[in-house]
Amino acid sequence: MLMPQSNSLSNAEGAVHNPSTKIKKMLRLEWLGQTIASTCWIVSVFTYGIASTGDWLQLAAASSWLVANISSLFSDD
Repeated sequence: MLMPQSNSLSNAEGAVHNPSTKIKKMLRLEWLGQTIASTCWIVSVFTYGIASTGDWLQLAAASSWLVANISSLFSDD
């Protein structure tokens, strides 16, 4: 007798790779706000110049924040 397969894994994989799910996540206010804020922070570092270790740390922090926001699009939450 054949047992029905669980769709939980396939549904989770579909959500991660579904473009409409990614677009829905991108249109959420918290995602947009954080992405815009981190991008502005990166632009401001280049606008004012990178002259010290602190500037490099600011750039690293802002870039990490942006990467975390982008990677959240690929999670199955």
